[in-house]
Amino acid sequence: MTAVRAFWAQPRAPHAPVRVWRDRVLVAVLVSTALGEGLLRPGLAWRPVLLVLGMVLAVPLLWRRSHPLAVVAAVFGPLIVLDVVALAMGVHPAPGLYTSVYVLLLPYALLRWGSGREIALGTGVVVVAVVVALAGTRSGATDTVAGAVVTTLPAVIGIAARLRSGARLRELDQVRSRERVQLARELHDTVAHHVSAMVVRAQAGRVVAATDPAAALAALQVIEAEGSRTLTEMRQLVAALRDGDDPELAPGRGLGDLERLARRDGGPPTVDVQVSAGLDDLGPTVGAAIYRIAQESVTNALRHARRATRVSVRVAGEGSSVRLSIEDDGEAVAAGRGQPGFGIVGMTERAGLLGGTLAAGPAPGRGWMVTALLPRSTAR
Repeated sequence: MTAVRAFWAQPRAPHAPVRVWRDRVLVAVLVSTALGEGLLRPGLAWRPVLLVLGMVLAVPLLWRRSHPLAVVAAVFGPLIVLDVVALAMGVHPAPGLYTSVYVLLLPYALLRWGSGREIALGTGVVVVAVVVALAGTRSGATDTVAGAVVTTLPAVIGIAARLRSGARLRELDQVRSRERVQLARELHDTVAHHVSAMVVRAQAGRVVAATDPAAALAALQVIEAEGSRTLTEMRQLVAALRDGDDPELAPGRGLGDLERLARRDGGPPTVDVQVSAGLDDLGPTVGAAIYRIAQESVTNALRHARRATRVSVRVAGEGSSVRLSIEDDGEAVAAGRGQPGFGIVGMTERAGLLGGTLAAGPAPGRGWMVTALLPRSTAR
């Protein structure tokens, strides 16, 4: 019973696609095809009824993702009534338009996007429709099995697509969580450094307060500045997640470590790093993010850029922001292929946590480009 209650309470699948122009084109094609078949198909019983049903029942397909149960009931309900009437009148075989095969889209949509409650109720409606339809045709065992398989196959495909999408979403969540944990650890090191400096200054100020008030005042000014920087970095902890592991004690990489990524020997592709002047005021968290994004991008380029001879890393200030660009000159890559890799997901998550943006895609002409725009200060 626990499993049944859990299934009943299962929410709808997330990120259902919105209705787009292709859906409207599909409905227009189905309505036109049903109209043509209803007018031209010879020997069609109940022609006016089937013509109207074939055209009208195609329209609810526009809402098959957002309201799967309602659409299943709206489409299969009239079909059940029609088959029951045909069965009562002894019509053999039960009438129908070939165009009505579009109803097979609904079991897929129901299992792919519906909630547990919607799946249970909608499946019951579909089963009743199939049973009544097969009873009306007085089919043999072979036709009955074939009809059940044809109706079940879209539902199975819908389940498979849902499970695959759910697995990828869980993997993406794990990638985002790891990125946030790494960011939290880097923030831990930065804040610990600032607090240590404040403690040392406070101790020194207390020692000289009686003999040198000016030195004590200078110590207070340093503590104020360090405290402000510490509070700025601490605000990022609100957006980051910790998993309870012990923090890494090794110092994190930053902007000054970018040159480590350069590679000018050992054959192509070479890696060229250029950092503009005037970036000394970058916060440690932003510097660490720049290094991590550049490191991930360069690694991806070295692994995947086909026939690349050069990878360029550029960091430049733009007012209150800093722009990081990584570009290779490998073979041209088509846009819109597949889903973004986990590395890109992690980089995008890190940039977003700092209030910045990241874009990755084919570079103009050839190769691949990653561009991140981050604020110089991480305060929010």
